[in-house]
Amino acid sequence: MSERSPAPGGLALVESLVNTLDIESGADALDTADGRAPFGLTEGELPHARTLRESLRAALLAHAGHPPHREVTPLGELLAHAPLYVAVDTRDGSATLAPADTGPLLSRVATAVAEALVADTWTRLKACAAETCHWAYYDRSPAGRGRWCSMQVCGARAKMRRYRAKEP
Repeated sequence: MSERSPAPGGLALVESLVNTLDIESGADALDTADGRAPFGLTEGELPHARTLRESLRAALLAHAGHPPHREVTPLGELLAHAPLYVAVDTRDGSATLAPADTGPLLSRVATAVAEALVADTWTRLKACAAETCHWAYYDRSPAGRGRWCSMQVCGARAKMRRYRAKEP
């Protein structure tokens, strides 16, 4: 798990949703009412929310150059069902994408992804390369080539494994 600062803007929602599952321990924050509250989820919405979470994780792994962690519903298929509209401010004419309904998690995630596409920050949200982690993090490195949520934990473990594999 990362000690990095949260992703900017709406990507913080995506990051926090992906990070509701600790792959190493198997703990899923969505199992509790407190864990579901930030996302406005009911127990009945859990199967869809978990499908969305793992589709997002697969996209974030792709951003970091890694194959999907497992077979998932393509994220584009899920987001195609998110009702969005273009909100135009009558005072200054500025326009933004907005969820048609502020409740559904899918619409809020779709809005965050669309905003990040426009801001060119979407591919900076990645998933850790460590197979026991896959924690979402926002890559703030200048070159955008970060691989691990934490260089001190996951990065150090990967380097140690490579070093030990070279030993005779």
